Amino acid sequence: MPLWIWPCAALFLGYFLGSIPFGVVLTRAFGAGDIRQIGSGNIGATNVLRTGRKGLAAATLILDALKGVAAVLIVRAMASPSGSALELIAAAGAFFGHLYPVWLKFKGGKGVATLLGLCLILDWRVGLVFALVWLGGMALSRISSVGGMVAALSAPIAAYILGNAYLSILLLVLALAVLWKHQANIRRLLDGTEPRIGQKSA
Repeated sequence: MPLWIWPCAALFLGYFLGSIPFGVVLTRAFGAGDIRQIGSGNIGATNVLRTGRKGLAAATLILDALKGVAAVLIVRAMASPSGSALELIAAAGAFFGHLYPVWLKFKGGKGVATLLGLCLILDWRVGLVFALVWLGGMALSRISSVGGMVAALSAPIAAYILGNAYLSILLLVLALAVLWKHQANIRRLLDGTEPRIGQKSA
């Protein structure tokens, strides 16, 4: 079997799992409407929370994190000895699948929850730093986007300090993608109009 088959398979698997829009699926299944027509229109857990359904928001966050975890675990179980490289490829596929799902005309989420799951499965220490910074950022600012962006930027720094250069490079790329998807949030932050946690999006 040609060697290029494995990286392509890992990328495709990651993308397929990452592109499952759990926010849309759950809100529709439980009668909360189309999340894309609510609040900011984003399919992530923060916007699901604006429906008033805290359980659905929590489930969305967990499932968005787990789809990245699942992609890495499947590749880890099937691939060796080049498994670590293929895990990073699967992780990237899952992340960008969440951001640009083919099922939603490539209009997906912002990637914070999926990135958390990837950090936890690729290096739990980085994942722990990510989670603590995310929670701390939200607690201090009371703004979800601030916590997510700061946490995303903390991940490549943590990976580098812990001596995982390849993971650090991947996480830097993913963090920049998170910032790219938060362009509207950044503009609202600069304008002072970004909603705080518990407020409805304009």
